[in-house]
Amino acid sequence: MRTLLALAIVAIATPTHANPQTALPSTMAPLDQYLIADRDAEIALARSAAPPSISDHATIKVLTRRGYETAVEGKNGFVCLVDRSWQNTVDDPELWNTKIRSPVCFNPPAVRSVVPLEDQLTALALSGATREQMTARLKTALAANTFSPEVGAMAYMMSKDQHLNERDQHWHPHLMFYLPGTIDAAALGANLPASPVLGGAQVVKGLGTMPVSVYFVPLDHWSDGTSAAMHDH
Repeated sequence: MRTLLALAIVAIATPTHANPQTALPSTMAPLDQYLIADRDAEIALARSAAPPSISDHATIKVLTRRGYETAVEGKNGFVCLVDRSWQNTVDDPELWNTKIRSPVCFNPPAVRSVVPLEDQLTALALSGATREQMTARLKTALAANTFSPEVGAMAYMMSKDQHLNERDQHWHPHLMFYLPGTIDAAALGANLPASPVLGGAQVVKGLGTMPVSVYFVPLDHWSDGTSAAMHDH
């Protein structure tokens, strides 16, 4: 149950905005719709989350019917993979959106404290659990345990080909930092006018405030070095 507590970290890893005009599945679609048939294409997409200086030497995981499995063994301690829709919050309308492909590269502290939890949440989704069942299991875990992300945990999301949600499909290339939920936005000057830092503690319907704060820092270039147009957030 301790591992289930930390699923909350993964569930808020990607900024999402639901578009009420878009018809989205209310339950998980057939698994084939979430898989990428071309294994090499998924490896390349995962690598695109971070600059080649990082991702070329990272471990790469791909999604299979059994969950995420290592496709390439790395040497630098980073792990890159392509998140699917169930890594959003369990109350997100896009929880089962088959189009979501969110390449992400985790640094070593995040590999130790976030990636195993991604695997757990994936297992929960692939088990056929409903949104309500996922929420119930997370609620039980949160009530029974205490969690704080490892110091220094962060991730790269700089893929030009990311599809994060239906409204802001590509959003910005950005970095994510995982901090204890006790660290609020004011401590980092986040969300203020002209501040480059966004995010904070998350509140999920049915679960309350999560024990982790996630902060995003948008960047002005993609992982391949090309310019990314910045817009107001």
